[in-house]
Amino acid sequence: MNDWKDKIVWVTGASSGIGAEIAKQAADAGASVILSARSEAKLQEVQRSLQNSDKHLVLPLDLNDSENFGSLVDQVLTKYKRIDVLVNNGGLSQRSEVHETPMEVDRRIMEVNYFGNVALTKQVLPIFRRQKSGQFIVISSIAGKFGFFLRSAYSASKHALHGFYESLMLEEENNNIKVLIACPGKINTQISVNALNSDGNTHGVMDHNQETGMSAEECVRQLFKAVVKGKREVLIGNKEIKAVTLKRFLPLMFWKVIKKQSAT
Repeated sequence: MNDWKDKIVWVTGASSGIGAEIAKQAADAGASVILSARSEAKLQEVQRSLQNSDKHLVLPLDLNDSENFGSLVDQVLTKYKRIDVLVNNGGLSQRSEVHETPMEVDRRIMEVNYFGNVALTKQVLPIFRRQKSGQFIVISSIAGKFGFFLRSAYSASKHALHGFYESLMLEEENNNIKVLIACPGKINTQISVNALNSDGNTHGVMDHNQETGMSAEECVRQLFKAVVKGKREVLIGNKEIKAVTLKRFLPLMFWKVIKKQSAT
């Protein structure tokens, strides 16, 4: 983590969960952190909890409103002159079956998880190219490696991120721009509480899978180890991440096992 000292690290979805923990561990390592999410009050609370709180910037951002991203990037450059790491962590999950989910919900999830994510990356990419350095850390999901109950649009949005960022990492490698795609499994955060149901409202329930999952603190420790090791992709979680290997090498067994797993 000494490599993070004095780095400028921009984190979306920084108001809670994995994003807030990324901000904490980056700040502990000596980075200056730009905290972005929709709730300014929650971001300010996170900022106050960080080491050297006055060196960090609260920058409210709505991933559904990409037209403002250019001005937000300008604000970051005005304060810090550069950006070293963009952590695309913000997003929405889902708890509804395909047959009951209207297209409006699918479009909202794709707009936030994919289009908003990509739009911010495209605003930051020219800066990385000018600097001849930079890193995108993309928080995907184990659902980006295979579909699962109640998560059709969410899983689709995460699959889309893999295609986009794997292409980007190939195209920009010669410009010293790195990409790490992280695929968390069951992590103890509010992701299920904030997930959208078939009505487009919040699920409002802490799923058992989240409640009994890995801590956000341990998740981010493993994420940062993957950054230091220069990995392009990392699976983070407990025994659930073994399903990715099972699908790759024993697909028939994978389908037998996965259909018996609890959706929540």
